[in-house]
Amino acid sequence: MTMQLQPNLAFNGNAEEVLAHYRDALGGEIEITRFGQTPAAQEVPPEWAGKVVYGTLRSPAGTINAMDAPPGRAGAPGDNFILGIQTESREQIDEIFSKLSAGGSVMMPLDKTFWSPRFGMLTDKFGIKWMINLVEAA
Repeated sequence: MTMQLQPNLAFNGNAEEVLAHYRDALGGEIEITRFGQTPAAQEVPPEWAGKVVYGTLRSPAGTINAMDAPPGRAGAPGDNFILGIQTESREQIDEIFSKLSAGGSVMMPLDKTFWSPRFGMLTDKFGIKWMINLVEAA
């Protein structure tokens, strides 16, 4: 994989139910990481420990990601999507992030996270939300 575009959906606490519904419709396998399983688990309110910080459905139709967003960040149904780009190239991630954020706003600057050596979030000048993620080559 050099670069891959993936849809990401943000929900108000029912991401696991959504992923199961889509799996039932499309087939495939679900992988879920919960807020309580992250290095920041001690900072998560107890009622959020079991919520989905990142869930993936890999189906024959393609990959879709879903998460439970903190209050006020999920958006309304129909406005709750984030386009994701995964790449193995540091140069490519920096260029993509710079170009997509031009004229928009950076929600989370590119930085190291517990799942990625480089990750960032932005809203482009057209109001579309993006997550840019560097993955290590296998």
